[in-house]
Amino acid sequence: MRGFSSSDLSCLERERLEEELSEARIRGRNLSRLRQLTHQERVALDEREQAAQTRLRDHDAEHGCQR
Repeated sequence: MRGFSSSDLSCLERERLEEELSEARIRGRNLSRLRQLTHQERVALDEREQAAQTRLRDHDAEHGCQR
């Protein structure tokens, strides 16, 4: 069994961050389809998505493992 190189780990981390962003987007979309969201709920969902985007962008800038 081979070990992981740092570039493999970076790519795995990027994949995790992409999944986190996707889940944030899907959650917001699904909740808004179910019912009218309050302003506070909408803001919280938007902040969650923006934070996920920022983590992904920061990871790309730090590790350079963009797809």
